[in-house]
Amino acid sequence: ADAIHPGYGFLSENSQFAKKLEETGITFIGPPVKAIEAMGDKIASKKIAHESGVSTVPGYLGEINSPEHALEIACEIGFPVMIKASAGGGGKGMRIAWDKEGVAEGYQSSRNEASSSFGDDRILIEKFITSPRHIEIQVLGDKPGNFVYLNERECSIQRRNQKVIEEAPSPA
Repeated sequence: ADAIHPGYGFLSENSQFAKKLEETGITFIGPPVKAIEAMGDKIASKKIAHESGVSTVPGYLGEINSPEHALEIACEIGFPVMIKASAGGGGKGMRIAWDKEGVAEGYQSSRNEASSSFGDDRILIEKFITSPRHIEIQVLGDKPGNFVYLNERECSIQRRNQKVIEEAPSPA
């Protein structure tokens, strides 16, 4: 094969897969390795979005390094908060803390799940948004620099913070 399109899901978000293809001279049809790495790290991606002037969910722009730090930040943000794994995906490593009492347990269980699922126990905290809309827009580009966007996709129908149905265009 001269090129591989990874489809969607795990391979499309796996920077090591893209890097291996690149090393063997096979074209990876997808984002550059650095983009996959940056967007796969929620702490880094929130910082990039913030520095670029993109609106993000209110939260702490860095790693939460202890239950005490988690409580301090949660109180600053205001409850409820989402405690989540920086390397997370598929709904793993996410806990909602509705009040002060839920922060330490949420922090520890998120961290443990992140470590066992992703080998990365870094945690971030952001405001929990009740009844959010999850809308995605896919942008395609080629090497000469031509770009096109596809219709928006409604991804709000979820179970345990994992998308179940994607609908395009979004009815919202």
